[in-house]
Amino acid sequence: MQVSTRFSALLRFQLAQFADRADLRSLVVYVTQPGNGSAPSLVPIGQWPSDGRALPPVEASSPLRVPSEERRWLPLRHQNVLLGAIQVETSVVPWPDTLGQRLQAVALCLTEALCLDLEQQRLQRTLQEQHAELDLLLHQLRNPLAALRTFGQLLLRRLEQDNQNRPLVEGLLAEQRQLNRYVDALSQLGQRDTPAVTGDASQPLLLPPVLIGPEGEPLQDWLEPLLQRAAATAALQGRPWHPPACIPSWRGDSGAVAEILANLLENAFRYSPAGSAIGLHCQATTAGPWQLTVWDAGEPIAAEERGAIFERGFRGRAGQARTGTGLGLALARDLARNLGGDLTLVLPPAAIAPELPGHGNAFCLSLPAAAPGH
Repeated sequence: MQVSTRFSALLRFQLAQFADRADLRSLVVYVTQPGNGSAPSLVPIGQWPSDGRALPPVEASSPLRVPSEERRWLPLRHQNVLLGAIQVETSVVPWPDTLGQRLQAVALCLTEALCLDLEQQRLQRTLQEQHAELDLLLHQLRNPLAALRTFGQLLLRRLEQDNQNRPLVEGLLAEQRQLNRYVDALSQLGQRDTPAVTGDASQPLLLPPVLIGPEGEPLQDWLEPLLQRAAATAALQGRPWHPPACIPSWRGDSGAVAEILANLLENAFRYSPAGSAIGLHCQATTAGPWQLTVWDAGEPIAAEERGAIFERGFRGRAGQARTGTGLGLALARDLARNLGGDLTLVLPPAAIAPELPGHGNAFCLSLPAAAPGH
């Protein structure tokens, strides 16, 4: 059994507290290691006082395992598993109560610490195995994605004069590029340096850096693939789709804005009743920043659910029978506020603009001012 450096530091601290005991000759802490027979060997990992000697393991047949008046063993046992033991040699028999109580407390502390150490090692091994499997899956996933790109580009050449079907293939290629971005984000998990913790350490991760920015990119470049996807989804579902009459001339963290809108549109197509209209409305506010609204003409969200829909993991009645995690709206609002904007629920959509339906739901994304210089 290997122990961590943190456990070794704790062990040294626990042993050092016996420096005031003149009645104590030595302490040696052992951990178990599978032996040749049925009984495990005991491998020393710490001793007091420390004289620099390397102590040998104590095998099952060693006479040191036999207790005597001056030498006793305190087991480090968790349930039915022997994790190790403390060998105690004293010059006073019987032990004073104060010494016995202190040794029992140390044995309990080391037992719990060993359990935590073993669990941490087990979790670390599991994490390493999962990372290895993830790396393999990502490596294999890139092959079909590359093939999709190749087939899509070949098909686009064949449809050079087909203005009706070219947008479909262009949409496929745009989605393939988006999938590549997600694959890149997954491949970078755990590889970047962990930033120093400042402020609220419980702040959840929003998007990996590869999915955000760079700052100052035009939002139009990110909106066009989303609009193509929405139009295709509406056509498949047989429902009306209302694209925006204008595209915002906004620059900033357009990648994060696209992630917000993608979550809102996915929710609208997933949870609004079949046949109900869906749209994206864009307008500049009197204050200057843009307001982007994803709306549907379905049943309004129940009044008792409106205060909780932005909570992580919450799923209303409309989502109980469908797959999902309840994270989309929470992620979207967190991203919006992280940008310096906000995301709110407005009912009905006509409250945003009179040309929108008077029945349904609207999620209004308020963008911050454009990046400086744009």
